[in-house]
Amino acid sequence: MKNLNSVCKNIMLVFALMLLLTPPVWSGDDYVRNAKEIVKAADWKTMKTVTIEIDEHSYDPEKVVFKVGQPYKLELKNVGEKKHYFTAPEFYRSIATRKVQANRDGEIKAPYFLALEMMANGGQLDIYFVPVKKGSYVVYCTIDDHRQEGMEGMLVIN
Repeated sequence: MKNLNSVCKNIMLVFALMLLLTPPVWSGDDYVRNAKEIVKAADWKTMKTVTIEIDEHSYDPEKVVFKVGQPYKLELKNVGEKKHYFTAPEFYRSIATRKVQANRDGEIKAPYFLALEMMANGGQLDIYFVPVKKGSYVVYCTIDDHRQEGMEGMLVIN
């Protein structure tokens, strides 16, 4: 019995060490690792502003093209009567984010996120970022049947 207790303790110790040494799923390994340096080095005086209007079941324009290394302010304006999401996890993992600003109410400084939600009738969020990884990325709304009704777009980084 004494040997069994010792073996169980050793197994528990090994398991605990494995948990400590294994990075969590949300560790951000697939995000831009040097985002802070990219944002700091960017010339924000050359920032370009792009606006996407969000309405019931659409993004306008449906496709937006960004250039690697160019600083941007992406204005997301909800002109609809319902709240909507701007869900683009692969895109967010491909940019160096400086901040997300909610009109003039405040700002969020976070290295990455999965989705943004705009409130109805004039909700707006502005994303300040630098594109890093080239590719084409889908953006969509996750509320109810909005995506099935056509609320999907494309974000391209060249």
